[in-house]
Amino acid sequence: MSGNIFGEIFKVATFGESHGAGLGCIIDGCPAGISVDEKFLQHEMERRKPGAKSAAVTARKEDDLAEILSGVFEGKTTGTPIAILIRNSNQHSSDYENIKNKFRPGHADFTYYKKYGIRDYRGGGRSSGRETCARVAAGAFAKMFLKSLGIQIFVYTKEAAGIKSGKVDFSEIEQNAMRAADKDAAALMQKKVEEFKQKKNSCGGIVECVVKGFAAGFGEPVFDKLDAVLSHAVLSIGAIKGIEFGSGFVCADSNGLENNDFMGSGFSFETNNAGGILGGISRGDDIIFRVAVKPVPSIYLSQETVDVNGNECDILIEGRHDVCLCPRIVPVVEAMTAITLADMVLRNRSSRV
Repeated sequence: MSGNIFGEIFKVATFGESHGAGLGCIIDGCPAGISVDEKFLQHEMERRKPGAKSAAVTARKEDDLAEILSGVFEGKTTGTPIAILIRNSNQHSSDYENIKNKFRPGHADFTYYKKYGIRDYRGGGRSSGRETCARVAAGAFAKMFLKSLGIQIFVYTKEAAGIKSGKVDFSEIEQNAMRAADKDAAALMQKKVEEFKQKKNSCGGIVECVVKGFAAGFGEPVFDKLDAVLSHAVLSIGAIKGIEFGSGFVCADSNGLENNDFMGSGFSFETNNAGGILGGISRGDDIIFRVAVKPVPSIYLSQETVDVNGNECDILIEGRHDVCLCPRIVPVVEAMTAITLADMVLRNRSSRV
């Protein structure tokens, strides 16, 4: 299986399956001398892990302890590959025994089977959202690097279960179960999610990312534009089905005079319809993008499908599953954004004399 490595200089490879012995990542290209905060690393793992007290997330309980195997000495990165292992400890593989020969609607079961001729039916194996714990571990190291440069990443649930946020207060994000930046909207989101859970169904939403402190001049023109690589990074997260920067699709109903961001003294921009990126290169103001998160495909209702022989049948999925992915996908979007920005910073260093 190819396609498990992301990045050009700050490279991240992830490995492992949902119901295997464990998952992990190898980071190659992280600069030497970065201060490593293991408490911060574990804090990031805690933010993504299952078992949280919320109707939105799965009841599966994992410790998600990140074990650093290499690349760190006396609290600093050494410049050598950093290996991190997260062991699985709470798999219920028997939950999937009754569907091992059936394709779950909305999952990658069928496409994996057609590509490889074999699939791990236990929670989707490699295609499971559990793979993202390795990304969050790698993202923690990218964040440690970016912190030294004064770069901050804020990601939050902007909309969930049809409820939209009306305001943005970054201090509220970690204060509510939906990870919304609007506490009033968060309460309404949570109520709607509860309703979907009672109906044995699921719901989607929109997550927004705001990057602050990222200087102008970062990004590789043409094929590796900053927005293109960010899109690659974020769309590689299984549940994300769309992305837009700045004013996004609204600009299709705009005109040039309205959509152009005029500049003022000190190279400042009066508006940010471009989302902080022009020509694939950062322009020094906030980078802003939003992603569409699809409803969780594993629902507790009977659905129509086919088996491995192509015969029509019904399927009823068991096990433990999220109702709305937005709260747990927030730290994953943060991680992939951090990895991308770290890589772009290092690419810029290598392109200048």
